[in-house]
Amino acid sequence: MYLIWPLLLLQAAIALAAPSYLNLTAISAANGESTLECWQLSSPFAVSNQAGTSGTAIGHLGDVANATFTILPAKFNGGAHNAPSVQYVAFTSGEAVVSLPSSSQTAKVKGGKYGLILAADTASVSKQGHITTYPSGHETIALQIPTAGGAIPAHTVLHDGACTSAEQAY
Repeated sequence: MYLIWPLLLLQAAIALAAPSYLNLTAISAANGESTLECWQLSSPFAVSNQAGTSGTAIGHLGDVANATFTILPAKFNGGAHNAPSVQYVAFTSGEAVVSLPSSSQTAKVKGGKYGLILAADTASVSKQGHITTYPSGHETIALQIPTAGGAIPAHTVLHDGACTSAEQAY
């Protein structure tokens, strides 16, 4: 009985400290042009009951398929391209700068805690795609994680342009 209270208090503290929803920068498209938007995913954070992460905050990203580990060399220029499929890209190190051929908007993404974006400007919705450069003097590591069936996760558009660090704080 006495051991239950500390565990319940710990779970309550985690629930209070956890964010409500995951916000991320999305490369989307409108009228055949790629856009940058700040999205809030519709699935709220929950408290995990899985072994090894029990009591921590988890966010469900939906069904995914065939993830890829990518090593991008220092100062690499990915050029103009469309997203090959709707995919999460998790930059674990380094830095990426996403720009748009038809706009002055850019998104600077630092690898690590806030390094998750969603790329959804496939050739079927965007004529020119986006440009990604990697200005760091070190390699950038990225996990490319396509959504199952090319599904766009349920979300709310918070605003045009990349999310700010304050909007991603968790």
